[in-house]
Amino acid sequence: MSLPNHAPVPELYVSHDSAQKLKHEAGALASWDLTARQLCDLELLMNGGFYPLKGFLSQADYEGVVENMRLADGTLWPMPITLDVNEKFAEGIEPGQDIALRDAEGVILAIMSVTDKWVPNKANEAEKVFGADDLAHPAVNYLHNVAGKVYLGGPITGIQAPVHYDFRARRDTPNELRAYFRKLGWSKVVAFQTRNPLHRAHQELTFRAAKEAQANLLIHPVVGMTKPGDVDHFTRVRCYEAVLDKYPASTTAMSLLNLAMRMAGPREAVWHGLIRRNHGVTHFIVGRDHAGPGKNSQGKDFYGPYDAQELFKKYEAEIGVTMVDFKHMVYVQEKAQYYPANEVPEGCTVLDISGTELRRRLREGLDIPEWFSFPEVVTQLRRTSPPRDKQGFTVFFTGLSGSGKSTIANALMVKLMEQGGRPVTLLDGDVVRKHLSSELGFSKEHRDINIRRIGYVASEITKNGGIAICAPIAPYTATRRAVREMIEAFGAFIEVHVATSVEECERRDRKGLYKLAREGKIKEFTGISDPYEAPEKPELRIDTEGSDVDGCAHQVLLKLESMGLIKA
Repeated sequence: MSLPNHAPVPELYVSHDSAQKLKHEAGALASWDLTARQLCDLELLMNGGFYPLKGFLSQADYEGVVENMRLADGTLWPMPITLDVNEKFAEGIEPGQDIALRDAEGVILAIMSVTDKWVPNKANEAEKVFGADDLAHPAVNYLHNVAGKVYLGGPITGIQAPVHYDFRARRDTPNELRAYFRKLGWSKVVAFQTRNPLHRAHQELTFRAAKEAQANLLIHPVVGMTKPGDVDHFTRVRCYEAVLDKYPASTTAMSLLNLAMRMAGPREAVWHGLIRRNHGVTHFIVGRDHAGPGKNSQGKDFYGPYDAQELFKKYEAEIGVTMVDFKHMVYVQEKAQYYPANEVPEGCTVLDISGTELRRRLREGLDIPEWFSFPEVVTQLRRTSPPRDKQGFTVFFTGLSGSGKSTIANALMVKLMEQGGRPVTLLDGDVVRKHLSSELGFSKEHRDINIRRIGYVASEITKNGGIAICAPIAPYTATRRAVREMIEAFGAFIEVHVATSVEECERRDRKGLYKLAREGKIKEFTGISDPYEAPEKPELRIDTEGSDVDGCAHQVLLKLESMGLIKA
């Protein structure tokens, strides 16, 4: 299955003339609007990045991949590539049917011939693929709370590639990269996978890796979906471009990979190796805790630091790519240069700045030394990470009806407006219902849609440097998490649980809603006939019983001050 790194890799596209004809015919087919993740997957299916896959996995292939990292025919493949759809769409689809796959604008990109339809065991998928059915893992949360309940499988006929308007000159298909390597006569290429900005330690690491492998270097950053909270790809690519001239142009290239990462650690490392092989790479740098998502719900790392390297080494021959060990590079003060951590001369002072410390320095406008990063990179990071008291943020109140959320939110809004400096917008539950969600009812599905709308508006306010204050009931943990992820892509999210008891809320009951709910006249009423899932770890918990509104709002202000979001 392995291809020499200069030979073309098979693609799933039809000819231009066939594509025009198929596009016309596909207009009459049932069509599915692809999610952001599915769009990334489809692009890599069609352009050969996921070779030897010919489409979204059939049930037999899916089960083989989940259980033992192999397709039904025995080929090594560690990651389920599935088309997940909602139950409503799945009801109208049967095996043997063709469906059109469209992007967010409705453009038909491919036709899928559905061969399989099934409801997967997602808990088993989480356990086998990610090592634990733990919602602290972003991909496990996605699996349970974002992905559709039904999977469709079947081969793809590619009509056209998704259009990218950003960094077009930096985006290469596997065959474009292979042709580039062929043209330059690069027979050995070592790839560096990254989803973070490049600092001096990374430069030193990549120099050493290329030298060790006696290979040319491909910097191959991921610009599809990464981990929630990561630096956005626009900023990262500007950082990469800023330091590219620090590398010798004759031996180094950079290309962007539109991959939706799963943060699956060891399995992801093997997957990355297969994808890089398809792009014509011969060597691949595998890092410590490669593609790890961080801590599990018990506060421990999901994967051991060398699990990914060990699994990659085990399958290295089948992957067809040679692993280059990631060296943890540290700056040695006395020598004024970087060394691998295990080669530091005795008695020398080691300097290092963690990712957390870097974010703190950016947030507080503190100095970032030149030994750590290039001034050009720091400049780009400061553009998108101004000091925290200049950034947008969202305060998200959640609690039962009548708990006092709206009243505290109003008081907080006035106090923040009194301080000035940033625009403040209040997205109160009742007001949003009237202007943004008037057509929605109060079913779980409709309440979720309403909260996501509030989250979307708040994320736009946050992105543009404003302050959003939200005060919906927001009873479900999964929906609040989705809103958090939406907002934390652009700024801070402060969850405030207004923890007033249901008894106290019922005693207040200004609108008479609890009385109607008790009488059965309001169905699915939170706290009575429908559950309220209290936040486990909110940034702040407020008990309004025995507290006045001003005191409660002041607690929130103190929290915002302690987080550096407003000046004391």
